Amino acid sequence: MRRMTVTRRPGEQGFTLLELMVVIVIIGLLATVVVVNVLPSRDRAMVEKARADISLIEQGLEMYRLDNFSYPQTQDGLAALVQPPASLSDPSRYRRGGYLKRLPDDPWGRPYQYAFPGTRGDMDVFSFGADGVPGGEDDNADIGNWK
Repeated sequence: MRRMTVTRRPGEQGFTLLELMVVIVIIGLLATVVVVNVLPSRDRAMVEKARADISLIEQGLEMYRLDNFSYPQTQDGLAALVQPPASLSDPSRYRRGGYLKRLPDDPWGRPYQYAFPGTRGDMDVFSFGADGVPGGEDDNADIGNWK
């Protein structure tokens, strides 16, 4: 059998198809490893952001309570931390500029939920988690000021 050899002319450069395929496979393996390790971190980061937001909202609610002797009513919602609610008995007690500059949405783009009186404490501030419905487990679990 005659053996074929590929000879390159001087000044001719390039990669063979086999070399390119090997590099593409290696890049694919590296991308898989990165995705497998980064995606769970992203989910954990979203849960931690929700907990931090809830803590910030809870602090705003406590300042509201100290000034107005009660938490906002459920129907007034968390918007009462940004603008004085119509149901406020003494609007002069409301802090100029509000208690939060703006209300954050949860990491999944939905508004945080609020209930006063709460079912798990004096008041409840919570997110329904990744799935947006009450209950759930893992990433879909509700995240609130009770945890």
